[in-house]
Formats: sequence, structure tokens, C-alpha cells
Amino acid sequence: MKRNNHLLRLVWPVLGLLSTVSACKKSNSNSNPASTAPKVQLMSNGQFGNILTDSGGRTLYFFSLDANGRSACSGSCVVAWPVFYAAAPTLSSGLNSSDFAAITRTDGTLQTTYKGWPLYYFSADSAAGSVKGDAIEDVWFVAKSDYSVMLASTQLVGKDGMNYIESGNKIVAGSGMTQYLTDPYGRTLYLFSHDSSLENKFTASNFSNNSVWPIDTTGRANSVPSILPTTQFANLAVYGMTQFACKGWPLYYFSGDSSVRGNTRGVSVPTPGVWPIVNTGTLNAPM
Repeated sequence: MKRNNHLLRLVWPVLGLLSTVSACKKSNSNSNPASTAPKVQLMSNGQFGNILTDSGGRTLYFFSLDANGRSACSGSCVVAWPVFYAAAPTLSSGLNSSDFAAITRTDGTLQTTYKGWPLYYFSADSAAGSVKGDAIEDVWFVAKSDYSVMLASTQLVGKDGMNYIESGNKIVAGSGMTQYLTDPYGRTLYLFSHDSSLENKFTASNFSNNSVWPIDTTGRANSVPSILPTTQFANLAVYGMTQFACKGWPLYYFSGDSSVRGNTRGVSVPTPGVWPIVNTGTLNAPM
């Protein structure tokens, strides 16, 4: 009996320790619930509607110079506009995982993209929901899931391989950045110079030439970058289909761009000026 009492004196402290460890595990488990905030979420903003933020509510941004899907922000730019990256981010309702990917930057680091646009923070956003970075230099815009169009700023390169710029509503040879309208995935949109206000004069009634210059069938301007008034956008009927228009100009894609974001080959087809890009300086289509 004395031997048994001796064993019990040795065992009880161990059992007590195990019980304490078990209790701690349960306590830690309860303090770290499995459900955590999404790493990317849609957050309601009084000015912009639903915007993309990180799990803490910090606003994410698009950069117009990233139309080709690669980041054009480096060096001191990244100090003001830190890169956002989350491996296999969890998403809130309303976001699709197929729209997210990651790129490797020139410095070897990774960056998350949404619909092909690399995502950034703005260093001056001091609190969750702050959107101080929007429209800075007309090239930074809050990231949104429902943009009907976006704005790109790149060097225009025609199908002929030559560099072009937009100058005085004309497409001329030259090197420099031109801002222009794209779809939400960075694919260039064009106007046909012979069209009239909300009148498509190019597309054949049997759509036989739609494979070369497909019409943009975006339903309506749900949301556009803040420097573009939604009143500039409308729809028109084209032989039973709906075509999207900006400033009265029906909008088209160019098949020669191969649906590759950032391509602007159509600006030189068949000659510069027949199929120009569209931007804030574009004149309204003639009546």
C-alpha cells in the first residue's frame, strides 16, 4: 500500500500537468477561431461603392501604367505605393478566385493581381476605408470589381510596329505615353472614325466583319474610373445586339490584338486615325 501511495504521488502531478496543457490547447483553440477575415474583401465605401481592400480594410489600387499586366512601379514609387501580396488569398463573397493571380516583379518579389491589374496600397491612407490615392496624377484608381472600363497609360504600338501617340485627337508617329480606354481586363477599346453619335456604320447586318473588329457588348456603365463621368457612356442597338459607347462613339475591340492586354495594334490599321483609341480628350461623336 505504501508503494502504491508513492506511485500516486508521482503520477498525480504528471496528470495535472497534462490536464493543464490540454486546457491551454482548448483555450488557444477558442481564441483563434478557424474563420478569419478574408485576405481580400469587398468593403462598402460612401464615395465609390464596393472597393477591394485587404483583411484590415486598407484600400487596394490599380495603376494605369500596368495595362500589360506587369508592374511599372518600382524604386521610390513603391515607397509611396507599397505592393500588395497574399499567397492563395481567401476572398469575401462577390469575388472570384479566377480573377486573382500573382506576378514576379523585376526585383524578384511577388505581387497579387486582380483581373490582370497588379494591386497596391497607398502609403498616405492612414486608416481603413481611406481612399486618398484615387485619381492621383489621373493614373491611380481604387480597385473595384465592377468597373465597366478602365484607363491604361502606355506607349501606343501599331500593327506596323511603329510607335504612336495621341495628339490633338489625332494618332501620329511618336514616342510617349498615351492614356486610353480599356475593358476591365486591360484590353484596348477603339472607335471607328466614320461612325456617328450612337450609330455603328461599320458592322455588317450578318456580323461578317465582327470577327475583325468585334463590338464591345458591355451592358452598361456600372462603374468607371472616377475621372470619367458615367454620363459619357451609353448603349446602342446593333442588329439585335447591344454595343457599348463612350461620348457617343460605339466601342470596338481589334482581333489583331489577340485579346492580349496592353496591345494597341489597331491604331495603325489600315492607316493611323481610322481606328483611334478613346480617352478623356476625345471629342464627342458627330450627330
